[in-house]
Amino acid sequence: MTPEEYIELYEKNAAGKCSAEEKRALESYQDQFSLVDQPWTSAMGEKSDVRMQILSRLHEQVKPAHQSFLSRRSLAIAAVGLMIATGGILFFSGERDMNEVSAQPKVLAIVDEVLPGKNRATLILDGKPAISLDEVKNGLLVQQGNISIAKLADGHLVYSSTASEKSALKPVFNKVMTPRGGQYQLVLADGTKVWLNAASSIRFPVAFIGKSRIVQLEGEAYFEVAKNGKMPFIVELKKMNVDVLGTHFNVSAYDDEEEVRTTLLEGSVRLTTAAKKAMLKPGEQAVYAKNQSLKVTKANVEDAIAWKNGYFVFDNENIHSIMRKVSRWYDVSVVYKGNIDQKEFGGTVSRFTSVSSVLKSLELTGTVHFKKEGRRITVMP
Repeated sequence: MTPEEYIELYEKNAAGKCSAEEKRALESYQDQFSLVDQPWTSAMGEKSDVRMQILSRLHEQVKPAHQSFLSRRSLAIAAVGLMIATGGILFFSGERDMNEVSAQPKVLAIVDEVLPGKNRATLILDGKPAISLDEVKNGLLVQQGNISIAKLADGHLVYSSTASEKSALKPVFNKVMTPRGGQYQLVLADGTKVWLNAASSIRFPVAFIGKSRIVQLEGEAYFEVAKNGKMPFIVELKKMNVDVLGTHFNVSAYDDEEEVRTTLLEGSVRLTTAAKKAMLKPGEQAVYAKNQSLKVTKANVEDAIAWKNGYFVFDNENIHSIMRKVSRWYDVSVVYKGNIDQKEFGGTVSRFTSVSSVLKSLELTGTVHFKKEGRRITVMP
């Protein structure tokens, strides 16, 4: 059984639709462990020891408290696949029946443990005090002209029109900012859905008027743009514009990254820089580097939006790139000590486990070590 087949069967069983034969197949897979076409080296340690360590880590991650943030599919993915960069791909399921897990006593967090980020953001209104969205109650927050702004459960901010938006004489802008260790989702007045990653912001008009829908983005966001052939949707970045009509795409444009990455899942987008233009098709990614080069390649779209679905995916990344993501999501500072080589790591880890669990998973490779002191992490060879 492949990991993908296991995930589908797991979801079917959770919905109560498995046949007796399928349930037996699912149960027989629970304790499988295999090393896929890769030599095991002495540097990786004893297979049995490594297996038990990884299973232990994954069991720690599958806690009821995380279910509200993760879909069953992403939770299964996080448990099924983990790539050890020192030479092996381990496919196994350390997941137990969720009823059994729920029956286990909850483990209290260690006092100095760094917990993962959560739904946190600040809403900045024109001419009014800022609103901390994680502190205010659900319901209507404010009325701006013909637009009502409401906070829903689970980190949602929704803009909805109560009358014709064309009656507005000039645009009124709002801004939503997520801190380090925060994320948030909002629905704009035109129905466009936006997911903001940690340390990101989006500035947008309360109601879209004129010939285009323009928003400004810093950081990372995933968009599901409402279709409107007469009113293109434009995401303005510092050095590039992304033009769409109705499509699903992800943009990562952090200031501390060397590249801006735009990944298209559905529809089409046009990228415009000072010197170049490019069109993306579904399944493609554009990489805009600081030297102003613009390159379009095939992309793994699931990896590009893994953050939105609740997990980290490290795909042949060096430790500096990985730790920038860890730093933003857990709101920690990172320093480097000694010679940290450029060895690449790969794997899938839940974003809703403690930072120690993520670091311990990386340490299993035997090529990197960490020292955590409060919210400061030292990376060592």
